[in-house]
Amino acid sequence: MDLGELYQDLILDHSQRPHHFAKPPGANRVALGHNPLCGDRYTVYLVMEGDRIAAVGFEGQGCAISKSSASLMTDAVSGKTRAEAEDLARRFQEMVTGKGKDEGLGKLLALAGVSAFPMRVKCASLAWHTLKAALDSRAEPVTSE
Repeated sequence: MDLGELYQDLILDHSQRPHHFAKPPGANRVALGHNPLCGDRYTVYLVMEGDRIAAVGFEGQGCAISKSSASLMTDAVSGKTRAEAEDLARRFQEMVTGKGKDEGLGKLLALAGVSAFPMRVKCASLAWHTLKAALDSRAEPVTSE
């Protein structure tokens, strides 16, 4: 099995069995995200303790890319500080748009291939934009547009 197949299997696994697919108890930040082009729609929940993401979860529906990205995101940012999560979101966005290095992103590298498909970049980025809105306590829904 080559690396591409492993990444494809990881994406399918996270899409079919997403991690943190629930509202965590005590969520004190929430944001809604929507991709109007394909209908992906997610809510991201955070439990912030000071400057640290103590718990994270998401609910909603979307394509395999958006759901696996949201699942991988929740794994990646859980326990991180706000600054660490924002830096990770920035580096992820650079990776999926083909503008950054793929270093230090671990399992998130499974989504690097979307950079070749501009319409899929929005799917992969939706949860991350929604995370940023939750960190910023923005009330208005986020879109991928």
